[in-house]
Formats: sequence, structure tokens, C-alpha cells
Amino acid sequence: MATAFDVIVIGAGPGGYIAAIRAAQLGFKTACIDEWATPDGKPAPGGTCTNVGCIPSKALLQSSENFDHAGHAFADHGITVKGLAMDVAQMQKRKNVVVKQNNDGILFLFKKNKVEFFHGRGSFAKQGADGWEVTVAGKAEATLTGKHVIVATGSNPRALPGAPFDEKLILSNSGALAILEVPKKLGVIGAGVIGLEMGSVWRRLGAEVTVLEALPAFLGAVDEQVAKEAAKVFAKQGLNIQLGVKIAKVEAKKDVTVEYADAAGKSQKAVFDRLIVSIGRVPNTLGLNAEAVGLKLDERGFVTVDADCRTNLPNVWAVGDVVRGPMLAHKAEEEGVAVAERIAGQKPHIDFNTVPWVIYTSPEIAWVGQTEQQLKTAGVEFRSGSFPFMANGRARALGDTTGFVKIIADAKTDRILGVHMIGPMVSELISEAVVAMEFGASAEDIALICHAHPSLSEATKEAALAVHKRTLNF
Repeated sequence: MATAFDVIVIGAGPGGYIAAIRAAQLGFKTACIDEWATPDGKPAPGGTCTNVGCIPSKALLQSSENFDHAGHAFADHGITVKGLAMDVAQMQKRKNVVVKQNNDGILFLFKKNKVEFFHGRGSFAKQGADGWEVTVAGKAEATLTGKHVIVATGSNPRALPGAPFDEKLILSNSGALAILEVPKKLGVIGAGVIGLEMGSVWRRLGAEVTVLEALPAFLGAVDEQVAKEAAKVFAKQGLNIQLGVKIAKVEAKKDVTVEYADAAGKSQKAVFDRLIVSIGRVPNTLGLNAEAVGLKLDERGFVTVDADCRTNLPNVWAVGDVVRGPMLAHKAEEEGVAVAERIAGQKPHIDFNTVPWVIYTSPEIAWVGQTEQQLKTAGVEFRSGSFPFMANGRARALGDTTGFVKIIADAKTDRILGVHMIGPMVSELISEAVVAMEFGASAEDIALICHAHPSLSEATKEAALAVHKRTLNF
């Protein structure tokens, strides 16, 4: 006999586990199903983000940045380092500990909030009188029924045609995070978030890194001024980024040979010890049994939903990477919370325009809202102001003055339309901009707020002042 629940969540990534916890907080009897497992077969909730994405990548970025600072920046502080060496195995061990801490934390939160967890793959079986029947396939098989089902099955890395991932020579994000020795020559196909972050990790540790990007413009979704600054800084760091590339052939034997045409159309060949392919991600509906129950998918494989994350099936919802919108963990979390609250009869709202984006390179890149190029295309009149970190006292003390903060505001109302940053710790600074935009703030509002001195956040205040040509420290 099936175990009955009010809400069943399929998937325990950021969207899924957060949806389950919020549903339980609202008084619903909730189950969450997830098949991620540790190497020894134990549950590893958290999805791609926790296991092979956001969390482990930041652990490696931190380790590699520490190594880079020890080798190049500590001397300026009067710190002498002799015999500097990198123990990659220890770095990976630390990363694994960080991942496990997050896995265990989610399991603890399930227990605390009385969410019943099932380790296995969840699939739709049928719609019955008591709701949706969902089966769990795994070590502990089960059949559940739920009045509501939330699909939060995430996404998978997109492979290059003719070059499947073997996670030894041709690597997805998963393999890129598990390299056990620094490659002499590392190739990266795709200059997006994953490509740049992983390329940065191994470049800092001594790899010769070449990034091959199909698009003619670098970081086309980023504000042009920020993208130009980033390209300049990354080139100085030693990342060889080639744009407008057309991949012709990838062959993996003892190493990886990539044949491609460069931006001028000239044939080129490069040989790498490892090749990371980061050309996007595809929605994960494998094994969901969507077709059997009539769950509608679009032409790209995403679960079709309306603005409130409702699917075409009654009481079936979907959130996160498996639906439209940006593939970001925090976007998935917000959708998960919103769906749980809608099931409870509440009226939550999510504004995709105020979802922040971050690239955790060094310098970090962060933005929210619209870019100059988007506003120009839309014919919106605006003013912009920027302030460089080289004029910020805290940045000077940190020894990292790269980049700037830029604020774009409506020319008539002064309402903030977009904020774009490149520089130290802007992943943290961007939150002020998100709050300001959520409350409909003007550039003048930020300019009038007292910011602590010395702090990096003063660059945001000064950029707001710059919108009206009133900067005080530049």
C-alpha cells in the first residue's frame, strides 16, 4: 500500500530540498526523493549545486586563490614563503569534506522539519483517486501518493556532438572538479561561468589554459564595459581566450586533440592533457516517466510551466533548472519556496529581473537588472555612473583594486535599472543592489545612505553619486 503525503518533491537540489522544507513548515506532510549518492552509496542530497557545482567549485577556487596569493601577493605584505607547493590530493580532500558537510546539513534539515526522505529515483506512475502515485527505485523501493508533486530534477551538462564525456580526458563540470593532478595543458570549450571558473582554478595552479568560445563576443550577457574589463584582466592573468571558434573535431586517445577554425576561418589544431566542455546544460527529465502521464515538455526538453510554475497536469508543479528561466541555484530556491506557498493558498511573487548573477573568478563579476546594451536596444533613456576600486581605501588595503561598480538609472525617474560590478568580493556587494531594486530605489536613494568607511560598499555609494556626476572620492 502506498504511503500518502500532501506534497512529494522529486529532486533534492536547491529547488527541491528548499521546496520540501518550506512545504513542511507550512504544515504539509512532505516527502522528498533524491538519487544522488556518495561513492560508498550513501545519500548525497543537494543536487548538482552541492555535489558537482556551486559548492565544490567555490572550495577549489578558494584553495587555488590562496595558493596564487602565497606565490604572488604575500611578499607585498612582508610575508616570505619558501618551498611553496600544492598538494592537489589534499585540496580535493578538503573539497570533499565541504561537500559532505552540505550533504549532511540538508539531511539534518529534513529531520528537523519532519520531511521524509527517500533515497532513489522518483518516477510518475499514475494519477489515482488519492492523488499522484510516485514510485521510488533504488536500494529502498517504495510507492508514494501525493496530493501535489513538485518536479525539481535539475539539469545535466551538454556534451559536444561526437565527443561524449568520459570524465578522464573529456570532462564535464563533474570531471573538472575531480582532477587529481595539475594538467600541463588544459583546454576549455565554452567561456561561460563554468569554463571561466574551472579555467581559473587550474591556471592558478600552473596549467596552461586555452579557452575556446564559439560566440564572437566575450561574456555577451554581461554589461559591455564589465566584459571588456574582464577580458583584459583574464588575458593579463594568462588565460588564452579565443572567440568566434568553430570546433571541427575532438579526438581523445592518450591526450585530447581539438581541431577548429579560428575567428578568421583559419584551421587550427591544439593538443591538451585534459579538455573541459562547458557549453551549457540540458533539463533532466530522464526516468521521470513524463510521457506516460502526459507531462508536457517543450521543444528543448524543459517541463512546460506557467508564470506560477504550474505544469499542464493538475497539482503538478516544476521548479529550477528543469523549467524556463536562468539556471541558477538561488532562482530554483525562490521558485521552490513560492510553489510551496502557492499550494498553501498564498500569493508569492518572483521577479526574474532582480535575480543576481555572479561569476566567482578573480576578480569576481556580479550583476542584476539590465545592461546598457539591453536598454539601448529597448530605446530606454538612462544615465549611468561608475566608480573604480582603485579609488577605494578598503580595496587598496586589501591589495586588490581591479574593477569598478556601475549603476544604471532611468533618465527621468532615477529608478535603478541595473547594477554591474567587477572587483573584489562583489558577489557580496551585489545584494545591496538587489534589495534596492526590489524596493524600487533610485540612484539618489543609495547615494544618500551612509556606508561604513573604509569598506568596499562605498564604491556602490560613489557609483550612485556618479549617476548625477557627484562623486566625492574620484
